[in-house]
This record gives sequence, structure tokens and C-alpha cells, in this order.
Amino acid sequence: METTTAQKETLWRNPNFLKLWTSETISQFGSQFTGLALPLTAIIILNANSTELGVLVFAGSIPWLLFGLLVGVWVDRHRKKRIMVTSNILRGSILALIPIAAILGVITKLGIPFLYAVSFFVGFLQVFFDVTYQSYLPSLVRRDQLVEGNRNLQASASTAQVTGPTIAGIVISIITAPIAIAIDACSFFASAFALGRIDHEEIIDKEIVKPSVLADIREGLHVVLRDSRLRMIAGSTGTSNFFSTALQAIVLLYFVLPSPAGLGVSKTLVGVTAGIIFSVASIGALVGVAISSRVAKRIGVGPAIVGSMLIGGLGAIPYYLSGSLTVSPLFTVAGFDVNWNMLAIMGGQFITFIGVVVYNVNQVSLRQAIVPLRLQGRMNATMRFLVWGTIPLGGLAGGLLGTFLGLRSAIGIAILGGSLAFLWVLLSPVRSLKEIPAPLE
Repeated sequence: METTTAQKETLWRNPNFLKLWTSETISQFGSQFTGLALPLTAIIILNANSTELGVLVFAGSIPWLLFGLLVGVWVDRHRKKRIMVTSNILRGSILALIPIAAILGVITKLGIPFLYAVSFFVGFLQVFFDVTYQSYLPSLVRRDQLVEGNRNLQASASTAQVTGPTIAGIVISIITAPIAIAIDACSFFASAFALGRIDHEEIIDKEIVKPSVLADIREGLHVVLRDSRLRMIAGSTGTSNFFSTALQAIVLLYFVLPSPAGLGVSKTLVGVTAGIIFSVASIGALVGVAISSRVAKRIGVGPAIVGSMLIGGLGAIPYYLSGSLTVSPLFTVAGFDVNWNMLAIMGGQFITFIGVVVYNVNQVSLRQAIVPLRLQGRMNATMRFLVWGTIPLGGLAGGLLGTFLGLRSAIGIAILGGSLAFLWVLLSPVRSLKEIPAPLE
């Protein structure tokens, strides 16, 4: 009876998971402001060009290449809650420098190098948080609850993506982009408070801690690279991240260029326009959350991973095919004109969000389930090193391609490359998995 009762329990009755979920929900909502406001600060306030936007993405993500593997060792040797709380407090403090500089009237004097520095240090702290975060969940919930846990966490992220960009766009249009970043800074402090209330005793097994950091790094690399499932998932995700980041680095600049070179949105309306498009399209993420486990049960976890990566890559095609977002409106909603081009981009991004969420819920749950708990930090750090290590390169590539080939051509190349990322998992043992297998020894 006790076993049956335990199996029926949902994570909503787990107080520690609820605190983790609350923390992540707050942080995800706040991040929607910086995600939109930081590049808009560069574009509108500092008149950044395509290359500078690419370097901005590069600065924020290069810490994964520089420190990712070392952080994995650190996470497995130290208290995870302490790492996450400290990371959030410091990230909030550093981000607060941007609105402070704007209020003091020195942000234009500091220029784009100031944003590079803030982005780099926030990215450095994010490495610690993200590796710890994915390594912490398996210690708070049972193995059979991992899919539910990841699905619930993804649901909060997806809800933030639906509501956040529209709110962020409106707020940015009222108080300006750099000031809006203060909201994200505050969200990090609130998130740290929620994390600090988790009551879970962490056990650090001193016997498995090796004297050599390099030995720990090698073990993390070994657990990923020796398993063809993890190796090919890393290749697929890394390829997708490279090309999607190349697209994201220049897409807001693409919004403000006149048609046919761009989408013809004015700088004063770009925040609201992008916010509404991303919010409506992000409803697809909620659909993805709702169907992620059902799809895996119906067709198998492997085919779900392969298929979701494929459709996720195809959803960006309307960016390349669309013309101006400001001509020939079909209808007006609350004073906001909507035409066919805007609907096509929303529809494509809707499909992308479905694919991304279904893919992430299933592949992350697979990774967490088949790797021993003592190796979770190093496994996640190795995976993040491999799959996020392509992000700075993608951001830089997107900016340079936009400068030398033009934004529309650069976006076409990014879409083509991203649509082929599914081949890694299609041509691997992942495609034949019907359910999540037992843990590796």
C-alpha cells in the first residue's frame, strides 16, 4: 500500500519541488525582460550593428566554452543549493548596473563594451546555476517523477514565454529598454529567496571526490562520449543551438530594417511588435508541455525526440519568406495591425516552440535517468559544454554573416542549418528507443 500511495503522489505535494518550481517561475518571467531589453538597449540606445549584436551574444555565452567542464566538477563537490542561491544574487546585482547606468546618464559613455562585460559576467554565473539546476532535480524527486518534474518546470518557463514578451515589450516602450532590465534583476533576488527555503539535506560523498580535477573532467566526458545516445543528442542539440543563436543574434535588427532587406518595423514599435509575436507563438510551448509525455508514450521516446527536433527546425522558415510586417493589415487588435506576414511568423514560431519543448522534456529526462546520480553534475556540465559551447560561435557567425552577406541571406543560412539538426538523432540508436532505459552502471 505504501508503494502504491507513493507512486500516485504528484510533485505538487512535494514542498521542496514546489520551492524549486516557484524559484524558476519567477526567474523565467524576469528573464523575458532582459531577453528583449538587452539587445534593444544595444540597438536603440547604442546604435549597435549586426557584428556588435553577434559579439554581445558571444560575450554572454562564451563562459560555457571556457568554464563549463570545470563547473561540472565544482557542482559535484559542493552544496548545490548554495551555488544556485549565490548565482542568482550575483546575477541580479550585476544586471542592476545597466538601469543604474541609464539613470545616471552614463550608459552611452560606457558604450557597447559595458554591455559586453555585463553579459559575460552574467553568463559566467549562469553556467554555475544551469549545471547545478539540472543536477539538483534528480536528488529532489524519484526517478519515475523526472519526466513530470521536467514537464512542470518547462510549463512554468513556457507560461513565462507566453505572457512575458508582450508585457516586456509594453514596459520597454514606456520606461525604455535599459530601465526594464531592473525587473529581471529583482526577479533574481526573489528567486534566490525561494531557493533558500528548500529544506533538503545534501550528501557529498567524499569517497568519490578525486584529487585530480582533470580526472573528474575525464570521467564526465567519458560518461557522455562513450554512450552513443548521449553523444548524438549532444550533436543534434549543439547544431540546433549554433544556427538558432545565429538567427536570434540578428533577428531584432532584421525587424527594424526596411523591407525587402528586413521586416520594416519602426524602432519605437519593435519592442511591442516582437513581444506580441513571441508571446502568441509561445503558446506552442504550452501545447508542447501538454503533449510531451503523451507523444513519447504513443510513438516512443526516441521517435518523439527525432520528430520534435525536425519540426522545431522548420518553424523558422517564415522569417526568410516574409516581407514587411507593417503593410496591408488584415485586421487590427487594440490598435495593433496584423498582416499575413506577421501571422506566418507567429505560426512558424508556434510550431518551433512545440518542437523545442517536446524535444527538451524527453531528451533531458532521458539523460537524467540513464546517468548515475553521482555523475549528474559532470554529465550535465559536459552536455552543456558541448551543446551550449556552440552558442557563442553561432552568435558571432550570425553577426558576421549579417554584416557581409546581408541579414536576409544570413537568416536563410541559419534556418537551413537548423532544419538539418535532426539528422544526428535520426542516424543514432536514439530513434529506436520506445521508453527510457535503465540507468548506466
